[in-house]
Amino acid sequence: MEIPITSEYIELCKLLKLANLVMSGGEGKEVVAQEMVTVDGQLETRKRCKIRAGQTVGFAGETIDVIQA
Repeated sequence: MEIPITSEYIELCKLLKLANLVMSGGEGKEVVAQEMVTVDGQLETRKRCKIRAGQTVGFAGETIDVIQA
């Protein structure tokens, strides 16, 4: 799926919520802490990692392509 952003970046936990892959930002932080999320194919453990357009996030069998709106 593609998620457009209008700012320079979006925090990883907020992106997961925006993509409706978690119910809340808190749940987003938890799945990142449990090492269940990848950014550009690499495991990511920083909850507030800045995700920019052009990056790809993986979680729960879903792939999020972040694009500039």
